[in-house]
Amino acid sequence: MKTITTQIPALDKVVRICDFLSDKNGATFSQIYQGVGIAKSSTSSLLNGMVAHGLLRQDNDKYYLGLRLYEFGNKAVEQYDIKKIALPVLTALRDKTNLTCHLGVLQGSSPIYLTKLESPQAIIIRSWEGKRLSLYSSGLGKALMAHLSDDEVDALLPEDKVLTRITDTTITDIKVLKAELAEIRVRGWAYDNEEDSQGVRCIAVPVLNPQGKAIAAISTSGVAFQIPDDKREYLASLVMEAGQQLAQQLK
Repeated sequence: MKTITTQIPALDKVVRICDFLSDKNGATFSQIYQGVGIAKSSTSSLLNGMVAHGLLRQDNDKYYLGLRLYEFGNKAVEQYDIKKIALPVLTALRDKTNLTCHLGVLQGSSPIYLTKLESPQAIIIRSWEGKRLSLYSSGLGKALMAHLSDDEVDALLPEDKVLTRITDTTITDIKVLKAELAEIRVRGWAYDNEEDSQGVRCIAVPVLNPQGKAIAAISTSGVAFQIPDDKREYLASLVMEAGQQLAQQLK
């Protein structure tokens, strides 16, 4: 996630520690202060305070995100009205497609799932509410990014940024990715062709406000045989219809 600096350095450090631990299965004191770049003395004081407040938990020599953050996250999602408004739209989309459906937003430099509705079929897509996604290889990430300004895209994906290859079909060339974003703006939907997870495909559309900015995105996901090439356009039309319905309700 992009580092943000405010006029409250202690708060910035707390958030940096949380960001660092968010994709780690625990970390030691040394790993945290070296990874986050905070002085030893400050790191020690911050970790002790965060443990006391339940923001972190300590197990032997390792620190983990605390359950209080989980509680805050649940409350944040509850208070995010778009989730409640989107639920009937997503439910209808799930019932029409028989596929897993998601609602997501861009948080900082990462898309994040706000809602997941499981497919009624036996195949389970490994995702969850609160999961952060790749910006450039996920359908939802590309749908959100396609309606950013050129400057905003450049800030998220500068020319020297390395796009890690996740699967055989992951786009790793920023120029190719930007060309695809232009196509997404024209056709109205994004496609993840097994780029983020081998064998899993996704169709996503942005939810646009009256100014044409993407305030959220919805997607439908399934394994490759559930979203075959000859059915992709039809499924995309259903997702686009759902995205337009949600946009109308949010006006």
